[in-house]
Amino acid sequence: MTGAVRAALAARGTTPTREIRGGVTTFLTMAYILFANPAILSAAGIPVESAVAATAAAAALCSILMGLGANFPMALAPGMGLNAVIAFQVAPAAGSWQAAMGLVVLAGLLVLALVLLGLREAVMLAIPPDLRRAIGGGIGLFLALIGAVNARLVVVPQSTIAGLTRDPTSVLPPVTAGTLHSPETALALAGLIVIGIGLAVGIRGAIVLGILFGTGLALLLGITRMPEGAWLGVPRFDTVGQADVVAALRLSLVPMLLSLVLVDFFDTLGTASAVAEEAGLQDERGNIPGLRRILAVDAVSASVGGFFGASSVTSYVESASGVAEGARTGLHSVVVGLLFGLAMFAAPLAGIVPAAATAPALIAVGFLMCQQVTRIDFRKVDTALPAFVLLIAIPFTYSISHGIGYGFITFVAIQLLSGRGRMVHPLMYATAGAFLAYLVTQ
Repeated sequence: MTGAVRAALAARGTTPTREIRGGVTTFLTMAYILFANPAILSAAGIPVESAVAATAAAAALCSILMGLGANFPMALAPGMGLNAVIAFQVAPAAGSWQAAMGLVVLAGLLVLALVLLGLREAVMLAIPPDLRRAIGGGIGLFLALIGAVNARLVVVPQSTIAGLTRDPTSVLPPVTAGTLHSPETALALAGLIVIGIGLAVGIRGAIVLGILFGTGLALLLGITRMPEGAWLGVPRFDTVGQADVVAALRLSLVPMLLSLVLVDFFDTLGTASAVAEEAGLQDERGNIPGLRRILAVDAVSASVGGFFGASSVTSYVESASGVAEGARTGLHSVVVGLLFGLAMFAAPLAGIVPAAATAPALIAVGFLMCQQVTRIDFRKVDTALPAFVLLIAIPFTYSISHGIGYGFITFVAIQLLSGRGRMVHPLMYATAGAFLAYLVTQ
């Protein structure tokens, strides 16, 4: 590694070892996408084996692009949630998964145009600091909730499922507590304790150690197993280049196109803000240096995902786990990309890490990200209450963009109706209005 690279790393208070460790941590917390994404996309008729290769290849290319093009510690992969929308809503409406992927390509290009016009960055800068802090904290709670669900610390009661099947309007407990009789739950709790001890005593790599500990324990308990048969294979790329942009250019698909644009637009703003806050990469005014390059790479990546047939590629908030391990530069993202590149040939090995082993990492990272909530001035109700709404709405709605929307609408309404309307940036009015229109039509 050259002296110039080492100097650049030192300028951000990091080292090659920390970047590599952070990249490995982020990859391990994201590895589930190699299997979750193909399983979801198969509902739209996409071949599973090809979807695995496309998922890994798209994540590899876009993560490396983020590292080299934006020098930011944020990895990318096909987005959970968006893949379900594409598989179960967009593909049936568009008539084929190829047309659905064409729609993804168009959405990415539209978002890129908004970035190049400066609109996406301008919206980011118009958001009040306390709302930005709430976005980071809300995403932290969202991560913790995902971890708790993966660990089966939180489960949906069977009685609730049955009750909602009979009457969708019933008011029933949405979730309940899991049990330590479940080996996955016990394993996850043990892994969380290992990570907690490591963080408490200042052990570097505590999150990685927790994931490795959980994986080893899972192998011993039979929760996971080493892959049967060949561990390596030649990837198949049957879905690459199959996106049908022409079929996506239909007037009837415009509402779905705008929905994809809106979700991608704000999900990434929230993720970038949260990762930058955790990494300490914001300036004294809370702005992220090089934000336009970050957003441009993310927008291009959405189209890349559609071209590969892997669904829209987006920035992953799991990158905060690598940041928690000390990563501060794009080298982290390059490492993640290289590991995804290897996963194209060794996908079965990546799959031995069970959700119960990565769940503690998500909970621990959620804890670390929630620390910024203490910086919100709760005495200023006109901004603190909208920040609180945003904070809880992200995990409760299981959607970053919906949570941000409810928070923004509440903020603008309180400011306007309490006589402080002139203090609100015009872009906040426009953004809240767009969210209101979007949410009303859902």
